[in-house]
Amino acid sequence: MSTFANTYSNDDTYFSNLGRATRAFLGALLASKPYSELAQKEVIATATTSADDERYVRPSKRDFALLNSEANRYEKLMPNLAAELRFLASRG
Repeated sequence: MSTFANTYSNDDTYFSNLGRATRAFLGALLASKPYSELAQKEVIATATTSADDERYVRPSKRDFALLNSEANRYEKLMPNLAAELRFLASRG
């Protein structure tokens, strides 16, 4: 756990304002939520999902053919996207 030492002075120079802004930014960036709040959200999330939603459904050959046809459509416009779609279709 880390802490910041807050030492403020009454002089309002550019660098003191910059330092306060940096400390406030780092404090907001590194702030973490309390564990109890995160645990409560996790319990609510697991209670709302059902077992049917979590079941894996294997893609069919039709899905792979659809990806390949989409890759053919984008071959001239975006060759990188076409290659990525073909790669996804080959992973099945």
